[in-house]
Amino acid sequence: MKMVKLNNGVEIPSVGLGLWKVTSQKELNIAVESALKSGYTHFDSAQIYGNEAMLGKAFKEQGVERDKLFITTKIWNDNFWPGDLEESFEISLENLQTDYVDLLLLHFPVTETRRIAWAGVEKAYESGKVRAIGVSNYTIKHLEEMKRWLKVVPAINQVELHVFLQQPELLEYCRNNGIVVEAYSPIAHGHGLDNKVLKEIADKHGKSTAQIMVRWCLEVGTVPLPKSTNPERIAENIDVFDFHLDDSDMTKIKSLESDLRTCWDPTNTP
Repeated sequence: MKMVKLNNGVEIPSVGLGLWKVTSQKELNIAVESALKSGYTHFDSAQIYGNEAMLGKAFKEQGVERDKLFITTKIWNDNFWPGDLEESFEISLENLQTDYVDLLLLHFPVTETRRIAWAGVEKAYESGKVRAIGVSNYTIKHLEEMKRWLKVVPAINQVELHVFLQQPELLEYCRNNGIVVEAYSPIAHGHGLDNKVLKEIADKHGKSTAQIMVRWCLEVGTVPLPKSTNPERIAENIDVFDFHLDDSDMTKIKSLESDLRTCWDPTNTP
């Protein structure tokens, strides 16, 4: 697995397994076992997903060594207040059966509490229980605001990003400010898998359209987090390191931009 170096020197695997909406222990066990066999070591969870404890059990069942894993969780909006954040994070650690996480994110730029919540995340980072910290669903406006009071620059901004929602301005901003972008929903929840442009490029490379979508995320410098519980698709989504998209492919894919959001839109969050 190729690695990406974050702004604090920590390395993150360049593809991770998204775990949103995986709420069955059996399903999650199958996903984790399949992912590990396919070469994943990077797993993306969150408090609101309700599967941290299941993920901890799945890791234990597989007997995988903790230092071989890269585990992410996210502080949910209701837990942003001082005290609540620290308590909820300790519960997350307990659920995940670990004494640290590799990446801790604020899940959403909640207007009233995001400043005080970032201070809490910085405190967790300083405690040594977190290897890297960041945010999720932050726009340029929110990241610019942070500059006025942060002590630690976010290592990650996790946002919805795929060939139909390319966000070039945000990508450039994050690149210029040393922030790695993680792309959630990189396959756009299956939207456009039959797109003619993608199918043409997929046929050219002997790949699936889903693999083209994941590969595009890598080509633009992001860390994609494809989500699946199907063992075959899990393996397919990480089998993207034996080819590259050329200039012609990238130009064709650029034309697919349609500002399509399949999840929440933080754009108008003040």
